[in-house]
Amino acid sequence: MSEDALVLRTDRDTTRVLTLNRPQALNALNRTLAQAIIDALDAAHRDSRVRAVVLTGAGNRAFCAGVDLQAAVDLTAEELPAWFTLVSACYARIMVVDKPVVVALNGVAAGGGYQMGLVADWRIGHAGTRMTQPEIRAGLPSIMGAYLMRFHLPLALNQELSYTGRLMAADECRALGLLNEVVTAETLLDAAVARADLLAAQSPAAFRATKARFRTLVMEGFEDAREAAIAGMQAAYAAGEPQRRMRAFLEARA
Repeated sequence: MSEDALVLRTDRDTTRVLTLNRPQALNALNRTLAQAIIDALDAAHRDSRVRAVVLTGAGNRAFCAGVDLQAAVDLTAEELPAWFTLVSACYARIMVVDKPVVVALNGVAAGGGYQMGLVADWRIGHAGTRMTQPEIRAGLPSIMGAYLMRFHLPLALNQELSYTGRLMAADECRALGLLNEVVTAETLLDAAVARADLLAAQSPAAFRATKARFRTLVMEGFEDAREAAIAGMQAAYAAGEPQRRMRAFLEARA
């Protein structure tokens, strides 16, 4: 696989490792990366030789830092529905894959990266893993993230994270069940592959049926949450607050 591919694909026996490959941008989601993730997941889903998937990020700073602010700051209200539909399709595709999907969180998982983790079958991190639902800090409503967190967290904590966008350290994520395992950074990928292999060793038919039921539960309100998120973002963009905050952040970082 070419090292300049947006999603690197490596097969470790029957487990396929998919690596988001925009480390210079903290593996942030833009249109091309989102489509590459969808395509890579679809290919793994269809390939009978693949029995499990590990999803991780290139570099040692982030699994995925959410949406690419350089791309998001210039979106128009008219472009938002197609853009967010594509980004949120990454989450749905993780659930559609009828094989175990383990996410190896090799650093920050924010916004869209956090939400990809929330819909995975297993989440493994290390001491440097950080998770956050930060949309409100960018002037955007926290709607899709709040919807997905409802399957993991009580309402009061969901509200706290959605209203503040605060960063959670690995030990808190493990205590809350947002991480299933915490291992060393050096063993993260090997541990994720080993876990994927263990899940794949279950009865394939039983695993597919079990995952299908979880998928049904999550997808029952998924489209409603997506439509509400799009409407909320369009209203925020019309007011200009997200663009102002994103530009201020990008200027400060530059």
